[in-house]
Amino acid sequence: MSARVVLGVSGASGAALALDCARALGRIGGAVELVVSPMARRTLDTELGEGAMADLVALAARVHDVADMGAAVASGSYPVAGMIVAPCSMRTLAAIAQGIDDNLITRAAGVQLKERRPLILLAREAPLTLAHLRNMTAATEMGAVILPPVPAFYLRPRTVAEITAQIAARAVDLLRIAPPVARAWEGG
Repeated sequence: MSARVVLGVSGASGAALALDCARALGRIGGAVELVVSPMARRTLDTELGEGAMADLVALAARVHDVADMGAAVASGSYPVAGMIVAPCSMRTLAAIAQGIDDNLITRAAGVQLKERRPLILLAREAPLTLAHLRNMTAATEMGAVILPPVPAFYLRPRTVAEITAQIAARAVDLLRIAPPVARAWEGG
């Protein structure tokens, strides 16, 4: 059986990260349990075009409505290997950091924390306020990994697609469910 992973997509800029995470999970045989916020749908359309949501859904094993607090991924008894929120808006980060389970993305993230499963947050904002930094600290103290989508310039990427694919691969690697897939630094 393949590892199930929750992929939460919030409305922050960086919609390509969601598609690349789903693709990277597919390459290692992961089954994506997809949850997309209304603003994420809008961002997918704005940044990637009208077919982006359909492309993302096609990569998922199962799609859950963000308002369905009774979905399987809202329960700790539903076995998943972890969760990635890509991109993770500061609103979503704040809700996770404060334990506010007000939609299925934040509830599923809270479940990962309480079950001590990996939770990878591709926090997307710049510059950061003190509130953002404190929320990142709180989430980290609870066990989340904050992975800002920062390019690995040392790999000399030539396209934005190479950058987002590498960041997504790093996020998947942090779940530790398969051998590493991200390109690694080989020394200088």
